[in-house]
Parts: sequence; C-alpha cells; structure tokens
Amino acid sequence: MSNRGSNTYREIMSQPQVWAEAIDVFRSKAQALSQLWNRNPAEQVIFSGCGSTYYLSVTAAAIFQYLIGVPAQSFPASELVLFPDRVYLKDMSILLVAVSRSGETTETIKAIPIFRKKTGGRVIAITCDSNNTLTKQADLSLAVDAAQEESIAQTRSFASMLILAQALAKHLGGKDFDYFPSLPSIGERLLSDYEEIARKLGEDKKYEKFFFLGSGLLNGVANEAMLKMKEMSLTYSEAFHTLEFRHGPMSIVDEQTLVVGLISENATSQEVAVLRDMRELGAGILAIMESSNDEITSLGEVVQLETKLPAWARPVTYLPILQLMAYYRSLAKGLDPDHPTNLAHVVHLDSLTSDGQ
Repeated sequence: MSNRGSNTYREIMSQPQVWAEAIDVFRSKAQALSQLWNRNPAEQVIFSGCGSTYYLSVTAAAIFQYLIGVPAQSFPASELVLFPDRVYLKDMSILLVAVSRSGETTETIKAIPIFRKKTGGRVIAITCDSNNTLTKQADLSLAVDAAQEESIAQTRSFASMLILAQALAKHLGGKDFDYFPSLPSIGERLLSDYEEIARKLGEDKKYEKFFFLGSGLLNGVANEAMLKMKEMSLTYSEAFHTLEFRHGPMSIVDEQTLVVGLISENATSQEVAVLRDMRELGAGILAIMESSNDEITSLGEVVQLETKLPAWARPVTYLPILQLMAYYRSLAKGLDPDHPTNLAHVVHLDSLTSDGQ
C-alpha cells in the first residue's frame, strides 16, 4: 500500500487537537501580551511572513484592524528588508508581528534588525517552534510546538498560527475569549461531515482550473487555499477578491473550472451573485459559508460551517476542507503531497540586502 501523502493527511486530520494546544499556548502568554501592549500601545501594526505565512498575515491584519481600530497592514517579509521606507510610518509607535512556521526563513529573520533600526519598535513572533532564531529575536513569542509538520506544505501549522493571530487581536481588542474553546469540536465536525465533498471535487479531473474567491476577512484564506492547490497538486489555481473576479478573470471560466466561494455574512447576496454568474458560464461551484439557502444549494456543492462564531473568529474554519481538496487532487494526479515539486521546508537565502543600503 502506498504511503504517498500519509503525513499530510495525518496533519490535516489532527488539527482539532492541535488547535486546542494553540489555545492553551495563547492563554499562557495572554498576560505578558497585555503588559507588552499597555507599556506603549502601537499606532501602527505590521504583520509579515513569507508564502503561506504572508497570506496568514493578510488575514491577521484585517482581523486586527477590524477589532481594534489601529491601522494594520500586511507585507511579505522581503518587502521589509528590500523596501523598508515604503512600509513604516514615521514618528509612530510600530509593532511588528512576524509569522514563520520554522522561525528560520531568511527574509523574516533579516527583517527584524532592519525593523528595529528603522523604528525602534517591538516584535511579536508567531511560530511553531519555541526554540528558533525568530523567537530569540522577538520581545514576545507565541509558539505552538505541537503544530510542527513533517510535510512541506503548511496545513495544521497555518491554521494553528492563525488561531494565535486571531486570539492576539481578540485579546487586545477586549473581546470575549469564550469563542475559542469551541474551535476544536467545530474542526472535528467539519472534517467528518465534509471530507467526501473534498475528495469528490479534488479527484474530479474534469476540473483543470481552480479559482478561490474571498473578500474582507477571508481574502487571505482564499489565497492560502490557492497556494495549497498549487503546491500539492501542481494545478492551475488563482485567488481573487470576490467581486473583482468579474473584472477580467472570468474570461477564462468554462466547464473545466471550479469556482470556490468563501462567502461572508457582510456581502452574502453580492458574493452569491458572482457564483451564480459563474455557474451560468459552465463552472462548477463550491460555496463555503456559515449557513446556506435554497439559492446557493441549487448552484453546486455547499459546506455549511454552522459555527455560531462571530465573523472575526471564523476564518480558520474555512481551511480544513480546502486543504483536503488539494490533498485528494494531488493523489488523483499521482503526486505526493508530502513532497511538493521544487519546494523545501525552509527557504534559506545566501544573501538578502537592499541595493540602497
């Protein structure tokens, strides 16, 4: 029996238990986080990472600004190294939240001393290793060691670090922590109830193009789903803000296309209308949303999250089914999702310096 993808599958399916550990990690650091913030509340917050953790940063920045009202932006770590003057606002107290599974990625590590030199600001690390270079550089680290992976493509590590980022924003925004303990049981239910939909769509070889649409707090998750599909299965996939999809990209939609809509509550009718338009062009449809209605179920497959969580706590729950779909797509194409083509666990660069420095 082939063991292709066995690590990836185990890591995806083990997420509920690891999410619980991430919540425990945050609880243990909540007081220290409050102290760090209250000493000098930031006027600007930068979230940064590379690859998957950049898309995590996109989500985290959106949640942070939504909950706290402090300007929050996301940048790839390479931008912080090569173009720092376009990132930081002058004469402001700035907090950097650096996100890295390994804590050893060259761009992220190089960004820290440049950030400190430019701003004198503080650094919070979100990672999956409590004893890496990033945690040693940071003023405070949130590290969920249980989320470490043997696979190259991030699955439970991404979701667990996203929970830490959501909890960070919630805590500093004074929101109720009671929402978070329900996440592991929600994850178990979604994996159990919807694995077969993920398998069916992933294995359906008529689909040659995958588009992941998400807006608001869900755009970063849509991009991460796109990246998982590319990494694991070498399949053409792209991500867009939902209504932007009509402005050009829809020109290549046909019967070989699966359009995946991450539906928000703020713009449900407008986002469902986009899926309806794509269905009329021949695309297959997968909608992931808190609760469905007759119109959306008539368009294609639907994952009903039914979390009863507020919108800011919900982005992580969209992930498991999308990860499984990429996993099954990879296997159906005879690939090994544990070892994506041309990729490594950590990106190390021999040198990374701005020509202007």
